[in-house]
Amino acid sequence: MQSLMVYIGSRLKQLRDERFLSHRELAKLAGVSPTTVLSIEKNETEPQRRTIRKLAAALGVKPSELVDQG
Repeated sequence: MQSLMVYIGSRLKQLRDERFLSHRELAKLAGVSPTTVLSIEKNETEPQRRTIRKLAAALGVKPSELVDQG
């Protein structure tokens, strides 16, 4: 079974910018590396589910708000 690629880069950057956070600040809040945040924002990597959950929690949103394209 083929997995569905999830690209959340633009939404992640939008939410980060709305909160006036640098990628380093968001990374620290989420417990991930700054490189991870940048790679996701540039859609260079598909984030793991646990990373999506960590980023969503750090931004104060539900994970679905990062993933939903609607």
